[in-house]
Amino acid sequence: MRIKRLVILLISILIFCTHARAQLKPAIDSISDEKEAIADTLPPKREFRGVWIATVENIDWPSKPGLPTDQQKQEMIDRLNAHQRQGINEVMFQIRPAADAFYAKSREPWSKWLTGKQGQGPNPSYDPLEFAITEAHKRGMELHAWFNPYRATNDGRFSLLSPAHITRIKPEWFFTYGGIKLFNPGIPEVRDYIVKVFLDVVDNYDIDGVHMDDYFYPYPIDGQKINDAQTFAEYGQGYDDIKDWRRHNVDTLIQMLSDSIQAHNPRVKFGISPFGIWANKYQNPEGSATHGGSSNYELYADSRKWVKEGWVDYINPQLYWPLGDRSAAFDTLVNWWSDNTYGRHLYIGMAAYRINERKVNKFKNPAQMPDQIKYLRANPRVQGSVYFSSKSLINNPLGFADSLKENYYKYPALPPVMLWLDSIPPNAPQNFTATPMLHSVQLKWTTPLPAKDNETAYGYVVYRFEEKEKINLNDPKHILHIQYNNSTSFVDDSVPRGKTYMYVVTALDRLKNESDPSPTIAGTAK
Repeated sequence: MRIKRLVILLISILIFCTHARAQLKPAIDSISDEKEAIADTLPPKREFRGVWIATVENIDWPSKPGLPTDQQKQEMIDRLNAHQRQGINEVMFQIRPAADAFYAKSREPWSKWLTGKQGQGPNPSYDPLEFAITEAHKRGMELHAWFNPYRATNDGRFSLLSPAHITRIKPEWFFTYGGIKLFNPGIPEVRDYIVKVFLDVVDNYDIDGVHMDDYFYPYPIDGQKINDAQTFAEYGQGYDDIKDWRRHNVDTLIQMLSDSIQAHNPRVKFGISPFGIWANKYQNPEGSATHGGSSNYELYADSRKWVKEGWVDYINPQLYWPLGDRSAAFDTLVNWWSDNTYGRHLYIGMAAYRINERKVNKFKNPAQMPDQIKYLRANPRVQGSVYFSSKSLINNPLGFADSLKENYYKYPALPPVMLWLDSIPPNAPQNFTATPMLHSVQLKWTTPLPAKDNETAYGYVVYRFEEKEKINLNDPKHILHIQYNNSTSFVDDSVPRGKTYMYVVTALDRLKNESDPSPTIAGTAK
């Protein structure tokens, strides 16, 4: 009897310890301390795995301005191929870095970082945005068009601006700060103009999302002053504090964009990537336990409000600090943002570029970035991450991109669904067949009937299983192919001769809701 009670006691202690450990947030005093607390988990079937492709100053693409069209296209293809191998499924493509354009259907001039001269188009002519969308979708990647709303120039060489540049046409819309021209957010006509620029893309391109980064009012510079006192006197009625008025100006633009995007194309996602700290606790009791700049107080960007009001579909804060950082710990900020999602998606901006920094920092530890991924996956209110930037991932610092390809992003993933935008899945594909080919199997199907919302299929997912394996569509290792186009065939050319696999195909709608599976069919290569 005593032995039995002892066994029960030991079991109870074990259960308590296991439960307590599961509830415990990892101690981040050092990377080694957290090894056991942040465990590896299986890659999820749905996860946002993004990368920023920056065009300003030719950070990522094209490698230099003025390249021939064929070379620009090849560089983009090579970049997307590399990211596909790494498991990336989202591309944030910068198409308007400074009131200019990397797309043809624009009211603003071509970017100098594309062709070498602002206003001069590519030769031979092509549309870089349209090309990037098509190539991304071929590879099972979404493409979000990344805009900088307020930056009008990135340097002080104003004499080189195109005659068609908006700073020449409407000089009264701008103030100069830090040597560059910025739109004045307090002018109503400025907000109207910016919304029209965004809608040019929403209306004319098959983008998956509209994306903005952290540049709203300018980052503070010692000795510099924002020259908007006259604008405040003209438009600031009802506000005693110019800082509150500035926040109102940014809020108004965000709400206008949200309403306009929804009205023009309710299947386009809208997301923003703000500076990682909304407010420090010493500034606001609802802020994070951090000590650094903040979007709400320095940039007049009330990023938490945008989520709370439902104006954005996702928030993507740039958390470019290591785990356990004394001023702004990655884990502290992940926890804070996950408590402030208000039902919207949370993707974390990750500092892949910091692995390349010359100075010694915690990112030089090969475990830092993988441990950040593990930390995110342990939090169910985080749906993924975005890396800055494309070049950093492709350079594979400390073998991090290899870790993505071989471990964390080993299997393909679909984007997380946004049920507030669309909760109706498409119907299943029809007439699924498998035809034996030489060392391959050709799969064909027909487009599904329209669903309740009248959508058919925007794309498809092909699954493959061993002959006697249980069919489990929740396991991403069985995803053979993801496509975002209306093609109704796929050739599996990785089948050994005489080998039989079992195949299933599902349909995806525009927002990546997935249909019921087709009937399972067998396919054998000749």
